[in-house]
Amino acid sequence: MEKQEILRNIPRVDDVINAARHDDGLKNVSYATLAECVRNVLDSIRKDVLSGKITAEVTVGYAADMAVRAAREAGRHNLRAVINATGVVLHTNLGRAVLPPSVAENIKQVAMQYNTLEYSLDEGGRGSRHDHVESLICKLTGAEAAMAVNNNAAAVMLMLAAVGKDREIIVSRGELVEIGGSFRVPEIMSMSGARLKEVGTTNKTNPGDYKNAVNENTAALLKVHTSNFKLVGFCDDVKIEEMVAIGKAAGLPVLYDVGSGLMVDGALLGIQNEPSAKDALAAGADVVCFSGDKLLGGPQAGILAGKKKYIDMMKKHQFARVVRIDKLTLAALEATLRIYLDGDRAMKEIPTLANLAADKTDLRVRAKKLLAALPSMPDKFTAAVKASESQVGGGSAPGEMLPSFVVQITPVAISAAEAEKRLRECETPVIARIHQDKLLLDPRTIFDSQYKEVAKAVGKVFG
Repeated sequence: MEKQEILRNIPRVDDVINAARHDDGLKNVSYATLAECVRNVLDSIRKDVLSGKITAEVTVGYAADMAVRAAREAGRHNLRAVINATGVVLHTNLGRAVLPPSVAENIKQVAMQYNTLEYSLDEGGRGSRHDHVESLICKLTGAEAAMAVNNNAAAVMLMLAAVGKDREIIVSRGELVEIGGSFRVPEIMSMSGARLKEVGTTNKTNPGDYKNAVNENTAALLKVHTSNFKLVGFCDDVKIEEMVAIGKAAGLPVLYDVGSGLMVDGALLGIQNEPSAKDALAAGADVVCFSGDKLLGGPQAGILAGKKKYIDMMKKHQFARVVRIDKLTLAALEATLRIYLDGDRAMKEIPTLANLAADKTDLRVRAKKLLAALPSMPDKFTAAVKASESQVGGGSAPGEMLPSFVVQITPVAISAAEAEKRLRECETPVIARIHQDKLLLDPRTIFDSQYKEVAKAVGKVFG
């Protein structure tokens, strides 16, 4: 057909809209969005006709199918659920901790109704948002007082600003970490108004380094847990107990960024040498801070706990409003902390803890179950259960690997990289990992209810 004839017969916008709008996948797509997609599709078709890519008559159905695909994509939320098949339990890019159903339900209740965010039912007037979690944090950590802000970087900045503005904070060079996304302890300290006083070397710091650095302008000693890297070999640091002794002798508070928010015995999770806020406070630290969405297994938050004198200073500081926690995060954090009041319940109900604690025998059974759910397509791929390792992730327990079993897929006609890409493009994206041109699906982070969806995705990828 001649180009001009094809162009004259391109379907009208209204005809394509009427053909497309009845698709079940467009129930949540507005008429305006669909109309825009149809116009864009028809413009694209005209260009393809003029360039010679399209040489036959364009039907209404053809244009409608293209518009439906475009409208479905336009109607999808950018922040959406995925299946984490990587085995990385606290995957920073995938939202870190998965919340328990009871926590999600509490968020829903608070979100859908007016609530007591800053209202005291006892007083019948203004209350404090700190009250919702302070007593729970204190009970779980042994602190005198506590508060929560929007993340742990904010907690560090608020802590330093309240205690050390215009004065020196002493910290080991080996603990001047970058926490990801180019956010670094020295920069956060600078923003807080405190002045950094580095001591020791990258690999070794001893008690004398802190003692010799103390002067009349020193505000506090700071310890930072190196939660995203590990020094090995000729290295040493000063333990919190030693720093507390130095701080007491000099009349200075000791601040400790413990990082991950571990609330249970690390041995139950297969994790060693990860500090807990409770142990740090018991050792004499004046203030500790940690994340809510790492080993605590809750929402993103920065939690501060310690001596009432210092926590009160932070609550009154102007930065406190800048970094304050919102109602939905508070709802999630309170519900998460309440689960910890019963330690056994926490290990069962908090997905982060359950996934970390899963043993090899259980993971092997789960891997076999996942393998059995996959379609049999020997001409397209082969699959088998193999021993492997998982990661804790999320800047927690650096260098520690968790024994696991995975389903290893060996593609026949396409590369593992192409298969991984196609999995990400599924209706429910499946995020897998590649090792030696094999596609690995780790059941440690795949919930039983997701096996059918994974099998469906694999079938589509290789079908």
